[in-house]
Amino acid sequence: MDAARHDYLCARGGSGQNDPTTDLEYTTGDTPFVLPVFAVTLLQFHGPQIDLGQIEPAARLHAEQALSVYSPLPPSGSIDVTRSVTGIYDKGSAAIVSIESTATDPSTGAVLATALSNSFIRGEGGFGGPKTPPAPPAVPDTQPDITLTATTRPEQALLYRLSGDYNSLHYSPAVAAQAGYSRPILHGLCTYGIAGRVLLQQLCGGEPRRFHGIFGRFTKAVLPGEALTVQVWRSRTNRAAFRVLDQSGAVVIDRGRFDFDERVPS
Repeated sequence: MDAARHDYLCARGGSGQNDPTTDLEYTTGDTPFVLPVFAVTLLQFHGPQIDLGQIEPAARLHAEQALSVYSPLPPSGSIDVTRSVTGIYDKGSAAIVSIESTATDPSTGAVLATALSNSFIRGEGGFGGPKTPPAPPAVPDTQPDITLTATTRPEQALLYRLSGDYNSLHYSPAVAAQAGYSRPILHGLCTYGIAGRVLLQQLCGGEPRRFHGIFGRFTKAVLPGEALTVQVWRSRTNRAAFRVLDQSGAVVIDRGRFDFDERVPS
């Protein structure tokens, strides 16, 4: 990881999009820490990859993503990434595959971040495997405490693709049509990263040392260029629930959880 790569990836995640003079701490590499949710890009797309066999791009969908960050990431340096399958679950018409990735500091062995990704594989169920674990709790059935807005750009998926996710569902009209979409869809992790950035700014004052973790369930595709609404419930100290809506009001990330410190750790 280097500062230039980080600057680019943060910019494609929406930092400074509406006003280039904002979010400079995440787009210039001039500060000691980077955008915490950047860790999910390192963990998902870099390091050893797990071969799940021949799966059509339109058949594999990102279902859920969790990220825990134990130490702020510097703008440059090296990490070791390990990855393992932690579960394969039978959904009847589909399978859910859980993959855990861990980033460690090669000089100390300290764990910097972990990510758990659940993928929905259409047409691969019915094998008699275990059922999926219980669903995370729903967001409260009340008005949100905070409502925030974020934007995406028409070319957002093409930019995000360069971070390492080359699934043609996000750039090929033919593959998108095969999956039932009117046009290529935005990567779920791009929407996830935008939500993480907005939550960091709102709940942590933009301070990476206060960010600990984020979870979300992907429920509907976002089309590049759509506006997003992030609804937040302050559920308890050091934790908030959230969800993300598209511009039609449909939920695109549900059952969200954000863990953080109320103030900068001493």
